[in-house]
Amino acid sequence: MNRRGWQALGAVVAVLFGALCFYLYLKATPYQEVVDHGPSPEARANPYLAAEQFLRQHNVPVTHANSLDVLPGIDPRQHSLLLFGDRSNMTPRQIDQVLNWTRAGGRLVFVAESLWDEKTGQSNDLLLDRVQLHQSLSKDLKDLPPDPDADPYPDLTKLYLEDADAPAYVSFDTAFHLEDPKNLAQAWANSGKATHMMQLNHGLGSITVVTDADLWKAPAIEQYDNAWLLWYLNADTSVTLLYNTDHDSLLTLLLRNFPQALVALAALIVLACWHVGVRHGPLLEPVPRARRQLQEHLRASADFILRRHGQDSLLQALQQDILRRARRRHPGFEQLAVAEQWLVLARLTRQPTRAISQALSPRPKQRLSSAEFSRQVAHLQTLRNAL
Repeated sequence: MNRRGWQALGAVVAVLFGALCFYLYLKATPYQEVVDHGPSPEARANPYLAAEQFLRQHNVPVTHANSLDVLPGIDPRQHSLLLFGDRSNMTPRQIDQVLNWTRAGGRLVFVAESLWDEKTGQSNDLLLDRVQLHQSLSKDLKDLPPDPDADPYPDLTKLYLEDADAPAYVSFDTAFHLEDPKNLAQAWANSGKATHMMQLNHGLGSITVVTDADLWKAPAIEQYDNAWLLWYLNADTSVTLLYNTDHDSLLTLLLRNFPQALVALAALIVLACWHVGVRHGPLLEPVPRARRQLQEHLRASADFILRRHGQDSLLQALQQDILRRARRRHPGFEQLAVAEQWLVLARLTRQPTRAISQALSPRPKQRLSSAEFSRQVAHLQTLRNAL
């Protein structure tokens, strides 16, 4: 293809590309799309972030804490303490601290965490027991007689206020019910069947007990009058929100985030202990086969017999061997009297009769000294070798 042909082809391609772009421009319609990336890291770390922001918007100062260590520095007057975290590890001393703070004028709001046990007369919630309220399951309550004025919202909790035309509706968990056996409560809020919030005075302060605090988490806080109830309980105060009274230990955090490193560290510690461990004794070198001679076996056998059966067994074995050899050297030896046997042995071994009698006479039961035992054995071996 010549130069003019390439130019024509390029012009055609340019025209087609321009036409395609113009067509796409006419057909393309711009639009906006919102991509939901889920809760922010702050919201995931703080389940009551929306509640804090709502209170601040209504001029209620809010701080949150992770433990009760901040309580001594909080002035109870015009201050609210919201215990929304797990309290299973609260000690009696901490409970006294919280109640004394409330008695001095603070407002305390906490969640009942355990059911009342009729058999033991207590629950696993020490703070709830101290304020003398009980929590039970709503399904265990007796059915009420039918009400001619049926409740249109039996699953919502109603809070009635003075000079109000209608109650406030909040969405407490209706599975639980609060009881006041001592009639201490000054106010309460009920659903169609159960009670889910109670308020009672405590010294100069007040205590509010609720069956759950999930209604103040996102997104439930924006439903019904949930947010309003939170403001109502804490109006004209400063708020400290305690939602994590139980810190994760260092070991728990390490197990959660660095399990492989902990396994490697444990293996390293085991190997180090094995390496520097104290032995029970020095290592013995293997005995070369050249040293395993008959004499060593005989010595080991004699040492074993000496330990197990004593000196008499070894001496008697030598004496019996002497008498057996004498019978072979002198026929009829066993039929002779003892004195005559000693005479025969003296003649055969060329040893004095006195030495023969000392060697073959029965030994006393007492143990011989090492030197005396060695002399006795040597004397018997001399007699035996002479036969």
